[in-house]
Amino acid sequence: MSTQDNPSLGTLVSDLAHQVSTLVQTEARLLRAEISESVTKAEAGAIEVLGGAICLLAALLVLLQALVIALARLGLGAGWSALLVGVVVAVLGVVLLRTGMASMAPSELAPDRTQEQLKRDANVIKEQAR
Repeated sequence: MSTQDNPSLGTLVSDLAHQVSTLVQTEARLLRAEISESVTKAEAGAIEVLGGAICLLAALLVLLQALVIALARLGLGAGWSALLVGVVVAVLGVVLLRTGMASMAPSELAPDRTQEQLKRDANVIKEQAR
């Protein structure tokens, strides 16, 4: 047997340290990428929430205008038409707010892939340590 077939303890420790270092660097890159993706999701959710809030404000203005017109005319004229438009805009605003809030939920922002990869790596290290 040559020394290449039976590496020394120092070589094994050095190789292990190099592999662990490479593993940690790779996991750090994965974590940074996943956090960046989560921030992008949160930004998109915040934009949807802002859009929903603007739509709800517009709906409130239209609904108030509709109420004034409806009370002034006490008929089914322009007031009820404005009321219908206001309700549609309000529904749109609620939908935007809900989807935006769902995009910003902590469960959507967690680095799941990194956690799973770290578990797999720990198992591999345990197996190699045996």
